[in-house]
Amino acid sequence: MSNLLDTLQWRYATKKFDATKKVDQKLVDQIVEAAWLAPTSSGLQPFRVIEITKQDLKEKIVPLAYNQHQVADASHLLVFAAWDNYTENRIDAIYKYTTEGRGQAADTYKEYADRLKKAYLNRPAEANFEHTARQAYIALGFAMAMAAELHVDSTPMEGFDSEALDSLLGLKDMGLKSVLILPLGYRDESNDWLVNLKKVRNPKKEFLIEIK
Repeated sequence: MSNLLDTLQWRYATKKFDATKKVDQKLVDQIVEAAWLAPTSSGLQPFRVIEITKQDLKEKIVPLAYNQHQVADASHLLVFAAWDNYTENRIDAIYKYTTEGRGQAADTYKEYADRLKKAYLNRPAEANFEHTARQAYIALGFAMAMAAELHVDSTPMEGFDSEALDSLLGLKDMGLKSVLILPLGYRDESNDWLVNLKKVRNPKKEFLIEIK
């Protein structure tokens, strides 16, 4: 079994963090970098990650997350927030970074970018947000895998009032909508009811559908 599979067996959705234990910032930086390196559709990376360590702010988020106290007890809280829509400027910006980073001519990806604009800019904003949000989920998976490799605990959460969180963090002004939150920290083994329970999934014979 690979080290990654070992760590995925070790990780679980932590229900109780030890609030006295803080994650070294260098480890958090690696987790964020893993999210940053995640693949996205057309390389657009249409989301941002907000890193929160201010205790009073984490505590304000607890009621918005339906009183899930992992949010406040965790060392760091990551919020994955997706673009609320695609725009011409947003599409152009990533390809400007790409051509500059690769030392290419500025118009290298113009034809491709124009096709994306034709496809996306004529769709409703909600349809585009659904697409950008799915890209954030890919990054979440990379972040969680990296956290597991570093033996940092995490709890992926969709259960929160996204509109209230957007308002609290001023995300609307940034053209963003919160999609997921990810507390990071260290498990409180003596008080977490889930920590020692067997990891259970659908049987592999049902999970995997082979077409040969």
